[in-house]
Amino acid sequence: MSSPMFARDVPFSAAPAYDRPASEKPMAVLLEPKPRAPLEFPKLPALPRLPKLSTTHCLMIAFAILMVAQVANGQAPAGDAPAAPVSEATTTAPATPLTVVLKWAPLLLKGFIFNIVISVASMALGTITGLLLGLGQISQRKWVAKLSWFFTQFFRNSPWLVLLFFAMFMIPFQITIGSVTIPLPDWFKAIIGFSLPVMANVSELLRGAIRSLPSGQWEAAESLAFTRTQTIWKIILPQCVKRMLPPWMNLYSLITMATVLASIVGVGEMLTLTAQVHAAEGGRPELFAPLYGFAGLCFFAYCWPISKLTQRLERRFNVKT
Repeated sequence: MSSPMFARDVPFSAAPAYDRPASEKPMAVLLEPKPRAPLEFPKLPALPRLPKLSTTHCLMIAFAILMVAQVANGQAPAGDAPAAPVSEATTTAPATPLTVVLKWAPLLLKGFIFNIVISVASMALGTITGLLLGLGQISQRKWVAKLSWFFTQFFRNSPWLVLLFFAMFMIPFQITIGSVTIPLPDWFKAIIGFSLPVMANVSELLRGAIRSLPSGQWEAAESLAFTRTQTIWKIILPQCVKRMLPPWMNLYSLITMATVLASIVGVGEMLTLTAQVHAAEGGRPELFAPLYGFAGLCFFAYCWPISKLTQRLERRFNVKT
C-alpha cells in the first residue's frame, strides 16, 4: 500500500508524536479577566418635588405681596416733620394701599366688566366678518380671492394700536341719516378698531382649517352631486369648527388683554379708571404698584382659565393626520 500524499490523509492516531524541546518555553494562555466590582457612589438625598401652583396659590401669593407692600409703606420713616398729636395723626394719616384698593375695587371692577364687553363685542363682530373674508380667500373668482387676501394680510400684519387710532380718527363722531342723528361714541369706535385684527386672524384661521381637510371630502361631496355652496356649509365648515376653536379662544384672550389700549384714546375702561383713582388719591408713589397690580390680577384671573380650557380642547379635538 502506497504512503499517503497529504497530511490530511494520515489518521490522527498514526500521526507522529511531537516532542517539545527542553529549550522551548510553554506558550502563555490568556485567561478571562476577573470581573471588577462596580464603583459605588454615595447616594444623594432625593430632591423634594415642587408643588403645582393652582389658582388659589396664585391669589394667596398676590395677597401676600400686597400685604408686604402695606407693611413696608407703614414702616417708612416720616422724615424730619414734627410729631403730631395722636388725634390729629389719626385723622390726617394717609390710607394704606390695601385700604385704597378695597375702597376703589367696586369702581375698578366695573371698568373691568367694560373691558370684557369690548372684547366680546369685538370678537363677535370680527368673527362674523372674518368668516366671510376667509370664504372669500377660497373663492373661485380670482378678483374676490385676491382682494380678500389683501385685506387679510393688511389687517393681520398691522399693529393693533395703529388700527385703533385708525378707527378712532377715521370714523366720524356721528352719522346723520335724514333727520336722525346717530352718535358714535368712543367705545363703539374701539370695538370696530379691535375687530379689524380679529377679522384678519379669523379669516386666516378659516383658510388654514379648510386647507387642512383632505381633498377626499370635496371629491365625496362632488360624487353625491353637492354644489360648492352645499359642500362648504354642510360638509367643510362643520369639520373646521373643532380645528378653529382652540386658536380662536387663544385669540379672544389676546383681544381681552389688548383692550387696555383703549385707555390711550380716552375710553373709560379699567386702566383709565385706575389712573383716575391714582390721581384722586394724591398720586402717591406707593399706590402705583397695588392699584395696577390689582388690574393685572383681574385680567389674569379671567384669562388664565380660558387658556387652560383651550389646552383641554386641543387635547380633545386633536386631529390625527
